[in-house]
Amino acid sequence: MRLVLVREASKNGATLGKLAVDGVFFCDTLEDEDRKLEAGGEKIKAKTAIPRGSYKVIIDMSARFKKPLPHILNVPQFEGVRIHSGNTKEDTEGCILVGQRAPGRVNNSRVTFERLMLKLDGAYDVGATITLEVM
Repeated sequence: MRLVLVREASKNGATLGKLAVDGVFFCDTLEDEDRKLEAGGEKIKAKTAIPRGSYKVIIDMSARFKKPLPHILNVPQFEGVRIHSGNTKEDTEGCILVGQRAPGRVNNSRVTFERLMLKLDGAYDVGATITLEVM
């Protein structure tokens, strides 16, 4: 399964984007500010989006959220990056939030996340590799 996140320009410390699953638009996203780490930008803890690149995603138990969540592996300068529900940049801390676009935020995040988890769990359960490409 291939997830592709296409970012828009950051505004007011947040970055909106669009997430596709296997080439089909799935939902909108919200991340912290894109500081272009892959081009030498400076990371600010809990206020910076992950670098552009390709990553493997697994489903494992989140100690923080106490439930299985998508875990984005081997992100340079980051640990424990997840895809999860949330609405504003204050909810991200480097993670990717899913939902429906609203000015500077995403709404309906829990419902959107549950729909995404059904797809991811289905792929993961049959042993499919899940990748995320951030553009």
